[in-house]
Amino acid sequence: MSAQPAAAAPDGVIRSLVPARVDRLPWSPFHTRMVIALGVAWVLDGLEITVASAVAGKLSTPETLSMSSTAVGAIATVYLIGEVIGALVFGRLSDRLGRRNLFMVTLGVYLVGSGLTAATAGAGPGWVTFLYATRIVAGMGIGGEYAAINSAIDELIPSRYRGRVDIAVNGTYWGGAIIGTLGSLLLLNVLPPSLGWRIGFLLGPALAVIILVVRRNLPESPRWQLMHGQGEAAEQTITGIEREVEASGRSLPAVDESKELAVRPTRQTSYLTLARVLFSRFWPRSALGATLMITQSFLYNAIFFTYTLVLTKFYHVNANDAPFYLIAFAVGNLAGPLTIGHFFDTIGRKQMIAGTYILSGGMLAVTAYLFNLGILTAATQTIAWCVIFFFASAGASAAYLTVSEIFPLEIRAQAIAIFFAIAQCFGALGPIFYGHIIGTGNDPFKLFIGYLIGAGVMITGGVVEIVLGIAAEGRALEDIARPLSVVREAAEPVAGPRPAGETSS
Repeated sequence: MSAQPAAAAPDGVIRSLVPARVDRLPWSPFHTRMVIALGVAWVLDGLEITVASAVAGKLSTPETLSMSSTAVGAIATVYLIGEVIGALVFGRLSDRLGRRNLFMVTLGVYLVGSGLTAATAGAGPGWVTFLYATRIVAGMGIGGEYAAINSAIDELIPSRYRGRVDIAVNGTYWGGAIIGTLGSLLLLNVLPPSLGWRIGFLLGPALAVIILVVRRNLPESPRWQLMHGQGEAAEQTITGIEREVEASGRSLPAVDESKELAVRPTRQTSYLTLARVLFSRFWPRSALGATLMITQSFLYNAIFFTYTLVLTKFYHVNANDAPFYLIAFAVGNLAGPLTIGHFFDTIGRKQMIAGTYILSGGMLAVTAYLFNLGILTAATQTIAWCVIFFFASAGASAAYLTVSEIFPLEIRAQAIAIFFAIAQCFGALGPIFYGHIIGTGNDPFKLFIGYLIGAGVMITGGVVEIVLGIAAEGRALEDIARPLSVVREAAEPVAGPRPAGETSS
């Protein structure tokens, strides 16, 4: 089982096989437990957004908080602001202090923020301010989760499974949306309004408490420990994981000795280093990550957040029945990543990402044409969107996978945070734009044009993937983007060809 432990040379260089030992592991109950414990972040986000949308109408009634429509609408905005702040703040801390430290803290921040939302006691400016503050805190927790969680999962999952696992985890957002929709239907239609909306905001924290207990037993990323000078700790971590895997009845294949790394640890990277890596050394990858994230975010926010408006204004669906259509939409989005995610590891990243983006964009254009002809019904429109977003959801999840695996470990969480923040800012334009062109629902041609724009946006993302995409399937993270701390591969000279997408700084 054992390989040569990390060894430090007099010049401070550590020679280690820790990354290769992570990647050679067979799938085991340890990996399943880790994915469940960490992947819940996406479930919580889907749950939060869906619950907030579902209870929005109730918060304007005298039985609850008597908020104005404008004040209610701002709840989603402040939550989004919190996500961006949390991603940027906790992303940097995750790179500096470790994945495990931060994925415990961020879940705790979310738990406190969402729990306090339910404690909003009454109407008036003071309580509205309190409500907004709690939504910002909850959003900060979830935004921080994205950066810390995606980093930890990618660094702990063997390379041959990384794509399908990351895509499936990102896709569970829609599992949270389904839970939130069903829970809201029950809480708001069975319980008194003054109680139902509060319990709705407690669904996520109740789940978070359980997950906090499970996360306590998860290890730090041994890759992060190695690159930050904690060679002995990294050795202990990977040895503990190997023992747990063997205890479950799995046998460990031999370690590829040629994968040994020579590392001179870097405990902290400056903002200047971050900017140089993202926008000089790896600028093509930054362009790729930004394009994939922006295009999927624009389309998703545009369609999802105006879905009910389209159903009620163009198809005259009763507002009380709209959640059932949303459940069908969410099921299609959840099914895509879970069923075709493994093809991103087998067929390849570039082929699948470009294919899902271009295919979903093309199908959206066809659906837009049928919509403009007036031959769709609420049911057939929903079926069409389910098929479109079956593929779009897998592609969108792969966008998060892309930005989490194509940059060096020392800045991985910060890179995720930056591109997540960019995507959220651009994505916020979608609902505004589509809400405007929907208007009163009297002019379907405007929405037809809007859908064609959305289709073009997704196709653009696919084309950029064809040009700039990275063939990352089955490759170690250190082969995709050499960590800043690596002096050289132990078996090779320092000089050598740069990874794809890297330019000289």
